[in-house]
Amino acid sequence: MYGTSACSLCDQAFDLLMSMPELAGLTLRVVDVATDAALTQRYGARLPVLALGSVELDWVFTAEKVRRLLRSAGERT
Repeated sequence: MYGTSACSLCDQAFDLLMSMPELAGLTLRVVDVATDAALTQRYGARLPVLALGSVELDWVFTAEKVRRLLRSAGERT
């Protein structure tokens, strides 16, 4: 997930992801875009962004959208 500190929307997205039992056992990597100018330019206005491979979900993503993203990733493997 791309985000940054002091971002209430990023906190909401993180809380949503942590509340989803189907994500148990998966690793969530949180990238702070404020540490990289290119990432800030790419994601700054869209935060938070959930990425899985080349697919990205901009906020506001829902649990159902995350589930669909996981299903589609499973179908590609």
